[in-house]
Amino acid sequence: MRPARALIDLEALRHNYRLAREVSGARALAVVKADAYGHGAVRCAQALEAEADGFAVACIEEALELRYAGIRAPILLLEGFFEASELSLIDQHQLWCVVHAPWQVEAIEQARLSRPLRVWLKLDSGMHRVGLHPAEYRDAHARLQASGKVEKIVLMSHFARADELDCPRSAEQLDIFQQARGELQAEVSLRNSPAILGWPSVPSDWVRPGIMLYGATPFEQPQAQAARLKPVMTLESKIISVRELPAGEPVGYGARFVAERPTRVGVVAMGYADGYPRHAATGTPVLVDGVRTRLIGRVSMDMLTVDLTDLPQAGLGSRVELWGREVLASDVAYGCGSIPYQLFCNLKRVPRLYSGG
Repeated sequence: MRPARALIDLEALRHNYRLAREVSGARALAVVKADAYGHGAVRCAQALEAEADGFAVACIEEALELRYAGIRAPILLLEGFFEASELSLIDQHQLWCVVHAPWQVEAIEQARLSRPLRVWLKLDSGMHRVGLHPAEYRDAHARLQASGKVEKIVLMSHFARADELDCPRSAEQLDIFQQARGELQAEVSLRNSPAILGWPSVPSDWVRPGIMLYGATPFEQPQAQAARLKPVMTLESKIISVRELPAGEPVGYGARFVAERPTRVGVVAMGYADGYPRHAATGTPVLVDGVRTRLIGRVSMDMLTVDLTDLPQAGLGSRVELWGREVLASDVAYGCGSIPYQLFCNLKRVPRLYSGG
């Protein structure tokens, strides 16, 4: 059996969720969209359901997967609904729903529902993806309250640059939010992972931990609270072949690496078809039998190569950690112009094995 696999530590997941609650002092929706960032939405939700205040997903398909798996906790649809017809499913499965556009307000006004909805009313405070314009925000709130179709409204927005700790944009967005809100009295949700960890003064009754839940920092520089996170996923494989090459010999496609000295090359059963980044450069850290070494040459679809020259004890069957507790996913990602979010979400073909559940 091919040795590539992803080990998912559910106790680390719970640790990170508790950290989000501790740092923020708020209720927290565990964000499990995109199959829990590649970690497995159902298993992650099951591991957290006993203590989570609820979950957040991108769309109704993701919410229904959790409901059909028996998850009964609140589930928020972060992108709301795409068609008015989805409101019947939202009603049936008692889902919470983001409202970010005037047409959605109108659809709720016209809907036939068995019970009032819980709505998270989203303001575009500067992200400029989705969200109500500040000038229409209070009117939308008033219409929803007057409709008789809504039992509770949470006021929300999303920061575009909270991962930049010295950037004034988050403070500017907070000011826009406060002005748009005016005298509205309601619970607020403003903080995603970087805002939870790095912006403690931002008010938030509800927080939305995403990438931090899976133990990866959202920051490119060290940050005190992020250092307390525990990686949830360990991507690992084994050495399946060893080559002894003289100086001057190239390795892999395109001869991206040429041996500068006699080099011992280990071939690892892991490639970009598994989700490992193709653009990871020579020098990207890997761990072989607990010893740090480096990737060499270009990543192939099913295999990659590592430098075993200074690891005489390593050979066929040696364990290789591509990312995890020793080789952080953020170090791999930032070294190849990516982000840990993408690394996790790109994971495929590799079986996931769970512990701590």
